[in-house]
Amino acid sequence: MNILAICGAANKNRNTATMLKNAFDGAMSVPGAVGEIIYLYDLNFRGCIGCHSCKLLDEKRLGHCSVQDGLTPVLEKAIDADVLLIGSPIYFSNITGETRSFLERYLFPSITYNKDRTPLYPKRTKIGWVFTMNAPGEFYKDFFGSLTNMTNRMIGESEYVMAYQTQQFDDYSKYAATMFDADMVKKRHVEQFPKDCEVAFNMGKRLAERI
Repeated sequence: MNILAICGAANKNRNTATMLKNAFDGAMSVPGAVGEIIYLYDLNFRGCIGCHSCKLLDEKRLGHCSVQDGLTPVLEKAIDADVLLIGSPIYFSNITGETRSFLERYLFPSITYNKDRTPLYPKRTKIGWVFTMNAPGEFYKDFFGSLTNMTNRMIGESEYVMAYQTQQFDDYSKYAATMFDADMVKKRHVEQFPKDCEVAFNMGKRLAERI
């Protein structure tokens, strides 16, 4: 059973990476699981260039992205994965640019413009999303739902977990951030964030157990 985690956060030691690692550990706790975590910010790649090579009636190109760069081997691993975990912080009401570019390159080759819209990838993959943000959780529930619905249709069974009102800075007094109640945020990080990580762990484990 192949587990692949894709981290779309720049910092490997903060909220998104930590929650994603917990989801990954949950999936890896299931007997027979093997896997790895890939950090998109370590790679040199770009988003879809609209060449439509993945739609050509060519056995070697149909359903495969033709762009050759740092993301190319990752895409093949994602297609082969039984469980794919994707983590991203929310920037300007959206996932990070690297996460978006990965999705373009991963999702677009999976579909055709044929009338039957049959997915091209050889198997269905279970998707677990991890989102973190400093805003209240209800702000983005519709957005999270639309992402999971999209991957549910195109790739396989999908669900998400989130952590909100997260701690961004160790010392808020050093930053232009007076809109936040620093004491509340720090208290929440100590009391709530470990619970969010536990929820992420359980999601990863649950998805892996369904394989």
